[in-house]
Amino acid sequence: MRDEKEFTPNQADPEEEIDLLELAANLWKGRRIIFKWAGIGAIIGLIVAFSIPKEYTTTIKLASEANAGGSTGSLSAIAAMAGINTTGNKAGDAVTPELYPDVLSSIPFVVGLFDVPVTESENDSTYTVRNYIEQHTSTPWWSAIMALPGKTIGMVKSWFSPEEDTPSGGATNPFKLSKKETLVKEALSARIAGSYDDKTGINTISVTMQDPQVSAMLADTVAHHLQQFVTDYRTSKARKDLEYAEQLNNEARESYYAAQQRLADYLDRNQGISLHSAQVTRDRLSNEAQLAFSLFNQTSQQVQLAKAKVQENTPVYAIVEPATVPLRASKPSKAMILIGFTIVAAIAASAKILLSDTFKALKTKVSA
Repeated sequence: MRDEKEFTPNQADPEEEIDLLELAANLWKGRRIIFKWAGIGAIIGLIVAFSIPKEYTTTIKLASEANAGGSTGSLSAIAAMAGINTTGNKAGDAVTPELYPDVLSSIPFVVGLFDVPVTESENDSTYTVRNYIEQHTSTPWWSAIMALPGKTIGMVKSWFSPEEDTPSGGATNPFKLSKKETLVKEALSARIAGSYDDKTGINTISVTMQDPQVSAMLADTVAHHLQQFVTDYRTSKARKDLEYAEQLNNEARESYYAAQQRLADYLDRNQGISLHSAQVTRDRLSNEAQLAFSLFNQTSQQVQLAKAKVQENTPVYAIVEPATVPLRASKPSKAMILIGFTIVAAIAASAKILLSDTFKALKTKVSA
């Protein structure tokens, strides 16, 4: 026999309904516990906030030219009249502004910053970037505690297999980094950030350091190295063409001077001679000198056009926002850390009160 009352999913047991007023009343009764926990959380937040070293961020905004060939249009026109193409393959440029952030994080680029000198603002001491990262960058006290087991294991391993590190003053090989060099590279790479805005075409370079002056100096160096890297890449082919054109021009000059000298020597030895054989030889030497001069003139034009190509491929950058020494620390945000720890502690206290009341109710229901 079926029950007269059938259970439907939409119907809920009144005893199992959550009474929000009762929950609020329970929280109000335990307000002292919540305030106590929130106070403890605030104290912990203050300890954490003041234990984290200050970090200063320097930002540089860099805009590269939209069209590298716009400034040398007249030179390109002259080269076109001579049958030479100086426009190059702009569409095939592999290092575009979108890839600049990847260049900043590449191993050769970061390793190239190891020996850059930087000066602290407090005591005017100058160190290399590698030395500053290794010996003059502080960490929170709990980092040393957490890293203690790893250091102990590493020390034990070093007794059995000592690592051959780069000697002091030795050059760093990006192809094969030691363990210490890898740690410095990772730490430095994490402090250098880059981004590209598709709409404005502006590259943003950010460098974060624990000293404001070090941050500004390194940011300026990073921007300079990036410009030099891109310039060297874009002008490498044109500079090789220039070297080859200068080599041909030097050879043509020597040939022209030699032809001139042979003609002059022959005329000096055969003055007043009206023989046809002498006239034929004179004409031949004169033609050789004229051809040598024509070749020398053409190679000289090639050198000038190659120089114009190097200048044309050299990118132009506009520093929208230069590097300046930051006056305020970018992190940590002590207020946010304090608020965060206080809220988390208050939520934890509220959850404890509600769960304890729930467990008591369930225990009473089971015992009944």
